[in-house]
Order: sequence, then structure tokens, then C-alpha cells
Amino acid sequence: MKSVECESSSDCPQGFSCRSTTETGGGTVCKYSSDQNSASEKKASSSNADQTQQPKLIIEPFNSSPSKNLVTGPENVEKIIYFDRDSYTIKPEFQLNIEAHAQFLRANNLAKLSLEGHTAKDITSLEYSLSLGQKRADAVRQILSILGVNPSQIEAVSFGQEKPAEQGVDESAFTKNRRVEFFYR
Repeated sequence: MKSVECESSSDCPQGFSCRSTTETGGGTVCKYSSDQNSASEKKASSSNADQTQQPKLIIEPFNSSPSKNLVTGPENVEKIIYFDRDSYTIKPEFQLNIEAHAQFLRANNLAKLSLEGHTAKDITSLEYSLSLGQKRADAVRQILSILGVNPSQIEAVSFGQEKPAEQGVDESAFTKNRRVEFFYR
């Protein structure tokens, strides 16, 4: 994983913090917040690994033969992540998905990804809705960059509440509309 040096946690994207590391000769780098477990927590979690460990994803480079012109991204990996109301903080449960997309993009440097940020209709200002959708897409783009993806492979755009995934004015619909979608080209 590519390390991004930092002076404070404000230099890191949301969900990451600035931490000392021996990997950079005693410098500080942005690390995903779940990496902040103490040694005892890591030891305890490794003893439970048999019960809770998720399968490791293996991403193969895509076949660039003429018969496969459509790049669809990593197989069996969700292409939508969801956000809490009025937030652009990436939830920990989506970190593995983002890491799988990063691995795919690093292995396929010709692949391009469009990240589309969306909001729900519970936000009354269209300006704020577009801004929040952009912040969501930018947050995902920033994490992909930290994970070593070439920034030229990623485009982040906002549709605000213009393209709802689900029509409706209840919390169920709102929850499905607070999202970033991954589109490969």
C-alpha cells in the first residue's frame, strides 16, 4: 500500500489518522483508523481469526483482448458504498470493497473509474446536495489514491439528488440514495 506522509490527522482523509510508523524511518503516515488497534487487541483478534476472518480477495488483471472490450471492475465486489445522513465519512464495512477496487485498478492501469456521488431528497438545498455528493466521491477517490491507484484513472463527479436509486420519501429510500457508485470504462 502506498503511504502518504502527514503532519497531523487533518492532512489525512476522513476515516484515516496520522500515525508514527517504523516503515518510513520514524516518520508519520496516514493509516486507516481500524489499524489503530493495540497489540493486545490484534493478538485477541488473531485468536478469533478462524471464526471471523473474511476470505481474501484475489483480483486478476482483466483480459484486454478485443473480445472483452467492456471493463467491469473486480468480480464479486460491490460497486456501491453507502453513507450516513449528511456525511461523507466512509464506513469501516466498506473498506474491503474499496481495497479490492484499488487492487484491481493497480493491476489494470488502463482501466478508468468514474465515482458518482449521490444524496437523498432529505437535503433541501440543491447546492448543498451537489456539494455533499462531490465530497462523497472525492473521499473515495482520495482513499483509492492513498492505496496506490494512479489519480489519472479516477474521475469523481456529483449528481446530488438528480439520479435516485430508489424513489420515495421515507428513510428506506433515503438510505439507498446516500451512496457512491463505481462505474468502470
